[in-house]
Amino acid sequence: MRTQSTFSVLFWIYSQRAKNNLAVIYARITINGRKLNISLKRKVDVNLWDPKKQRVSGKSLNSKEVNQFLDQEHSRLFQCYQELRVERKVLSPESIKSRYFGDREHLFSLEDLFKYHNENMFSKLKHNTSRLYITSQNYIRKFIKKEYGRKDFYLKELDYSFVIKFENYLRAVRPRHYQKNLQHNAVMKHIQRLRKMVTLAFHLEWIDRDPFVKFKPHLIHKERGFLTTDELDKIENVQLEIPRLKKVRDLFIFSCYTGVSYADLMVLTPQNLVIGIDKKLWLITRREKNGNQVKLPLLSKAIILVEDYKNDEGCLVINSLLPKISNQKVNSYLKEIAKISKIEKNLTFHLARHTFATTVALTNGVPIETVSKILGHKKLSTTQIYAKVIERKVSEDMEVLQLKLNEARQNNFEPTRRLN
Repeated sequence: MRTQSTFSVLFWIYSQRAKNNLAVIYARITINGRKLNISLKRKVDVNLWDPKKQRVSGKSLNSKEVNQFLDQEHSRLFQCYQELRVERKVLSPESIKSRYFGDREHLFSLEDLFKYHNENMFSKLKHNTSRLYITSQNYIRKFIKKEYGRKDFYLKELDYSFVIKFENYLRAVRPRHYQKNLQHNAVMKHIQRLRKMVTLAFHLEWIDRDPFVKFKPHLIHKERGFLTTDELDKIENVQLEIPRLKKVRDLFIFSCYTGVSYADLMVLTPQNLVIGIDKKLWLITRREKNGNQVKLPLLSKAIILVEDYKNDEGCLVINSLLPKISNQKVNSYLKEIAKISKIEKNLTFHLARHTFATTVALTNGVPIETVSKILGHKKLSTTQIYAKVIERKVSEDMEVLQLKLNEARQNNFEPTRRLN
């Protein structure tokens, strides 16, 4: 009669099903001669696998990480076997597999968090915001691979050190489409998104502590750029022979005189134009970013642009108010336009929105409350970011003040009587 169970674990790869020379690692559990294979959901290079040692050969960071993982999983499987034996439970490959995966269900990883967040939160987020989360998640993946030589990271392993290392990693990143390293605010935004996802995990009780408790992210408030009246005139009047540049210039100028953002401009149709209570042409739309409704009477220069594209073949086909061009191409072409116009500022499409708020509206006496409504802001404090103090406006206001002071002095002046 057998009183002692035999237990063993063998790691092997299914090389016949390898794709791109990568094969899945399996663990074969054997108890009293009964066998069961379970996938560890990790892949290795077939040429690096040593079947005798049941490990990956080589001294690379990836090889070490995979071998550490296999050591860890071997210990976990043996622990499951020991627990079942102590508890006097049925010992079988199936019971060990059940215990093994049952324990692993509580070890949520960052990939589990990304999947849950994207499936449950993206429906509540705007497309651009969702896209930014994807970018942040990819940076986190690259950081984990570079710093730890791994493809995933358990949430329970997150600590203050992880956050600091991730921040340092981001500061050294140079995106393909950008000539410089990530700036401070961009780094903080990626960390803020990570923090929001980790907070979600905390609320789901996937982790019992917040690794961000000691981390205090802060954004640097920068002055928003805008075009002066002279610079705006240069762009309006510059001769552009290339059709694509002319179309982008028209989109930019339309935004300069309406404050409509690129995302909102790309979804405008002729149906967004209505005759207002003043019998003039109005634009009525809803902001893609926050859903706020925007209503504004069009200025003459904006109306001229609308008329120019009223019968444009491309616009008619897609029922668009103005031509549709990708954001990347728009900003790229604006650099060419700036060079032709001899404007040294970094010309981006969002600069048009700032220009409307400052040079076109606030500088010409439009109340900030009205500008806030036109821009579709929820809070007046958001509009105040655009309320730049322009030197010419300050000079004009001080000149008016001086005239009023001079007039007051003249009215209050009385000749002094000479006493005899």
